[in-house]
Amino acid sequence: ETMHDLRKVGVSIITLGQYLQPSKKHLPVIEFITPEKFVNYKEIGLSLGFQHVESGPFVRSSYHAEKHVN
Repeated sequence: ETMHDLRKVGVSIITLGQYLQPSKKHLPVIEFITPEKFVNYKEIGLSLGFQHVESGPFVRSSYHAEKHVN
Protein backbone atom coordinates (compact mmCIF):
# COMPACT_ATOMS: atom_id res chain seq x y z
CA GLU A 1 0.00 0.00 0.00
CA THR A 2 2.78 2.46 0.89
CA MET A 3 4.63 1.80 -2.36
CA HIS A 4 1.42 2.39 -4.32
CA ASP A 5 0.89 5.69 -2.50
CA LEU A 6 4.47 6.79 -3.20
CA ARG A 7 4.12 6.04 -6.91
CA LYS A 8 0.83 7.98 -7.06
CA VAL A 9 2.64 11.14 -5.95
CA GLY A 10 5.54 10.67 -8.38
CA VAL A 11 8.27 9.10 -6.26
CA SER A 12 10.71 7.29 -8.56
CA ILE A 13 13.49 6.12 -6.22
CA ILE A 14 12.94 4.12 -3.04
CA THR A 15 15.23 2.58 -0.43
CA LEU A 16 13.92 -0.19 1.81
CA GLY A 17 15.89 -1.19 4.87
CA GLN A 18 15.42 -2.44 8.40
CA TYR A 19 16.07 -1.09 11.86
CA LEU A 20 19.00 -2.95 13.40
CA GLN A 21 19.78 -2.53 17.10
CA PRO A 22 23.04 -0.54 17.28
CA SER A 23 23.74 -1.42 20.92
CA LYS A 24 22.16 -3.08 23.94
CA LYS A 25 21.00 0.41 25.04
CA HIS A 26 18.70 0.71 22.02
CA LEU A 27 15.37 -0.93 21.29
CA PRO A 28 15.67 -4.57 20.23
CA VAL A 29 14.77 -5.85 16.79
CA ILE A 30 11.31 -7.42 16.92
CA GLU A 31 11.68 -9.37 13.66
CA PHE A 32 14.59 -9.73 11.26
CA ILE A 33 13.32 -9.53 7.69
CA THR A 34 15.11 -12.06 5.48
CA PRO A 35 17.15 -10.96 2.47
CA GLU A 36 14.77 -13.04 0.31
CA LYS A 37 11.83 -10.89 1.41
CA PHE A 38 13.79 -7.78 0.49
CA VAL A 39 14.39 -9.24 -2.99
CA ASN A 40 10.62 -9.68 -3.28
CA TYR A 41 10.04 -6.08 -2.14
CA LYS A 42 12.48 -4.88 -4.82
CA GLU A 43 10.65 -6.85 -7.50
CA ILE A 44 7.33 -5.37 -6.36
CA GLY A 45 8.77 -1.85 -6.42
CA LEU A 46 10.17 -2.25 -9.92
CA SER A 47 6.88 -3.73 -11.15
CA LEU A 48 5.08 -0.65 -9.80
CA GLY A 49 7.29 1.60 -11.89
CA PHE A 50 9.99 2.80 -9.52
CA GLN A 51 13.09 3.61 -11.57
CA HIS A 52 15.46 2.51 -8.81
CA VAL A 53 14.85 0.28 -5.79
CA GLU A 54 17.54 -0.52 -3.22
CA SER A 55 16.22 -3.15 -0.83
CA GLY A 56 17.97 -5.11 1.91
CA PRO A 57 18.39 -5.32 5.68
CA PHE A 58 21.49 -3.08 5.63
CA VAL A 59 20.19 -0.50 3.14
CA ARG A 60 20.04 3.10 4.36
CA SER A 61 18.52 6.16 2.69
CA SER A 62 21.77 7.14 0.94
CA TYR A 63 22.72 3.56 -0.02
CA HIS A 64 24.32 3.62 -3.51
CA ALA A 65 22.88 7.11 -4.01
CA GLU A 66 25.65 8.04 -6.44
CA LYS A 67 24.35 5.39 -8.86
CA HIS A 68 20.90 6.95 -9.07
CA VAL A 69 21.43 10.72 -9.08
CA ASN A 70 22.37 12.59 -12.24
